[in-house]
Amino acid sequence: MSHTESAESVDVTEALSAAAADAGQASLNPRQQALFDAVRRDGFLTVDELAARFDVTPQTIRRDINFLAERKWVRRYHGGVGLPGGAENDAYDARQTQLADEKRRIAVRLAEQIPDHASIFINLGTTTEAVARALSRHRGLRVITNNLHVAAMMSGYADAEVIITGGVVRARDQGVTGEATLDFIRQFKVDFGIVGISAIDADGTLRDFDYREVRVAEAIIEHSRTVFLAADHSKFGRPALVRLGHLSQVDALFTDRPVPEAMAQVIADAGTLVHVAD
Repeated sequence: MSHTESAESVDVTEALSAAAADAGQASLNPRQQALFDAVRRDGFLTVDELAARFDVTPQTIRRDINFLAERKWVRRYHGGVGLPGGAENDAYDARQTQLADEKRRIAVRLAEQIPDHASIFINLGTTTEAVARALSRHRGLRVITNNLHVAAMMSGYADAEVIITGGVVRARDQGVTGEATLDFIRQFKVDFGIVGISAIDADGTLRDFDYREVRVAEAIIEHSRTVFLAADHSKFGRPALVRLGHLSQVDALFTDRPVPEAMAQVIADAGTLVHVAD
C-alpha cells in the first residue's frame, strides 16, 4: 500500500472513530446509537429492515437517519442509509473482517453448486476469497484468477490447476488488473465465472469502485458459460461509481438474506436465480 493510500485509510478510520465518539457523547437515544453502530458494522441498511429490527415505523427511522446525517455521521440514500462517502471502497483489511460469517455462509452455498473437475474464473474480493476457501474439498478444479490470495490458497488443493492472469499487481489487495489481464482472460471459455461486486442498484445495475476491476469482471462474465454472483446484503442499494453490468447477465445470485422486496420484480424479470444462505 502506498503512503497516500495508507494515509487515506487512516483518515477514514479516524473520522469514523471520531464520529462514534461524538455520537456516544451526543444526546442520542438508545435506538439512534444502535442504528449508528449497525451502519458502521454493515455499511448499508434499508429503512424497512431497520424499522423491522427496532420495531418502529419507517417514518421514525427516517427521522433518526436525518438526525445522524445532519451531523455527517451517516449518509442518506434512497430507501436506506450508509456510511459517508461512496467514491472508493473500504480498505482491504477492513473488508476481510466485515460480515465474515455471512460471507462464509454464502461461499459454502455457492461451492455446493460447483461440481468436481469444473473450470472456473474467480475475480477480486473478500467474498470470492471465501468461495475459494469453501472449494477446498473439490477435486480436479481448473482455476483462472487475477487474485493472488486465491491463487496461493487454491494451488494447494487436491488435483487443482491454478492459472494466474498477467497484469499489474496492486499492493493494497494483491489483485492483478490491466490490459494484459483482459487479454489473458479472453483466451478462455470456462464453466463458471464466480464474481463479487461492490453494489447492486435497485434497478439491478451492478456497480463497483474501480473501472479496472470492472473491465476484468466484464470479461469474466462474457467468457463464462454460467455466472455466479456472490454478494452479501450490504451490497444492495450501496453507492458505487462504475457500472459493471446488470443482474440479467447473472445466472444465480448467492446472498445471506432475502433480497429487498422492492427488487423482487427486477430479479424476476432478469431471470436470475437467488440462493439465500440462511
